[in-house]
Amino acid sequence: MNSNVTGATAKSAAETVADLCDDRELVVVSNRQPYSHAFEDGDEGTSDEDEIAVDRPAGGLTAALDPVMQSAEGTWVAWGDGEADREVVDAADTVAVPPEDPAYDLRRVWLTDEQVEGYYRGYANQVLWPLCHLDTAKMTPDDDFWRAYRETNDDFADAILDATDCSGTDPVVWFQDYHLALAPREVREERPEAFLTHFWHIPWPSWDVFRACPQYEALLDGLLANDLVGFHTDEYCRNFLDCVDAVTDARVDRSSRSVSYRGNRTFVRSFPLGIDAARQADLAESGVARRTGDGTAESSDWWTEFRETHGIGPRDTVAVGVERLDYTKGIEQRLAALERFWVENPEWRGRLTYVQKGTESRSGIDEYDALQSRVAAEVERINDRLGTDDWTPIVYVTDYVPEEGLAALYREADLGIVTPIRDGMNLVAKEFVSAQTRNPGVLVLSELAGANEQLGDEAVLVHPYDTAGFADAIGEALSLSRAERRKRIADLQREVHAQDVFAWLESTFQTATAIERGRDSLRRKRPQPNDD
Repeated sequence: MNSNVTGATAKSAAETVADLCDDRELVVVSNRQPYSHAFEDGDEGTSDEDEIAVDRPAGGLTAALDPVMQSAEGTWVAWGDGEADREVVDAADTVAVPPEDPAYDLRRVWLTDEQVEGYYRGYANQVLWPLCHLDTAKMTPDDDFWRAYRETNDDFADAILDATDCSGTDPVVWFQDYHLALAPREVREERPEAFLTHFWHIPWPSWDVFRACPQYEALLDGLLANDLVGFHTDEYCRNFLDCVDAVTDARVDRSSRSVSYRGNRTFVRSFPLGIDAARQADLAESGVARRTGDGTAESSDWWTEFRETHGIGPRDTVAVGVERLDYTKGIEQRLAALERFWVENPEWRGRLTYVQKGTESRSGIDEYDALQSRVAAEVERINDRLGTDDWTPIVYVTDYVPEEGLAALYREADLGIVTPIRDGMNLVAKEFVSAQTRNPGVLVLSELAGANEQLGDEAVLVHPYDTAGFADAIGEALSLSRAERRKRIADLQREVHAQDVFAWLESTFQTATAIERGRDSLRRKRPQPNDD
């Protein structure tokens, strides 16, 4: 089922980055770091670097950006949260990575326990996260959270300025996500000629929702210090411009999707984030049981062991959901729809098994702890109500699953159920599609996911709050013919492979390059002090 259509590559993305940077340093700024260090034996008192292990990026955005950064030889600024991170940095809090062949600098920012509580667990995840996911009732706009967020953004900005102080040229700085909305303004004030770009990885809400945040003016002021702000979808771009128009005295040009504010022009563009689709397909194939020379099947396939452990028969139909245990992912609504489906379609009891892989997230925050308890209780209730001695309706897994195992789970699933109640993009949908390298499955997708804009035509769409319609959609997906499933997944794979993470990188930096060249052209046309 592999698609022959591929997107850009890490090499071509790196070339596009180099075209923008030229002799300027590239600085990537994110809350999460690409490499972390830990003591191998768990002894925090040791200082012997031979006993320190490196945790490398296995997937996701950090894994995609890592080879680009190795090519660009720039600096990555991030929170140093590894237990041995301080042991390996130099006097400037920097360590060269990757360790076996250093290519770029990782500049670590140290956060106090109070900052972690206020900036990360507090403002980022109890104010901005629910706000942007349209759940203002879950917001906790505590003054201490805001104070910690401002202080931590100050620390990130200082680290950026320190890391580029001796470069001799103005850097290209790429901020990642909602943790760092204020830092661009501080960098702009100290480096007015730097090129600043920011990608917002979660939804941007409409003005009537965004105004629920007490600090909306400061957040917009920070983001408008960038030359380019990127979102996943056109809808989020429009929402952002609406907010700017409502709050500031900026000149908003909707035809060019740009904002003129405080002497700077900010362009707003959509760049749908993708995955490393080719790598995901390779992972899916890596665990396939193959025939040995004497005709027997190898037993090394992760799926075989998983299926036997959880009592899933070789002919059973399998649906899968994979996500963090977050209230935005629609897990409770999905369980309600599955229960209704089994009740209304008893012929599928004993035949359809749903595997829910959940990863605990932000434990210690009341909303998340409560959700984890509710999901576990609901799974137990449904299994007690509908299960039999020979069949467990819902296999609930919270333990670690290696990425090869996740790819195998996607590969073997007949249905991939991705139904968030709100999501910026949702890369699980794309992972499922890319891993469908064998018998074609069906993507069941929420119309409220950002991925709907790219994948909705060939998925079976549902509204997660419409329990009856959701249950009917599960039946529809199960009834599709093999030919129809094959056609749909092939079309989806063409889209996912063509618009992969490297195409996202390339598109972002091609746009940035065009903006920067436009800025240079304007500078050359401006009258100079000595001009007659």
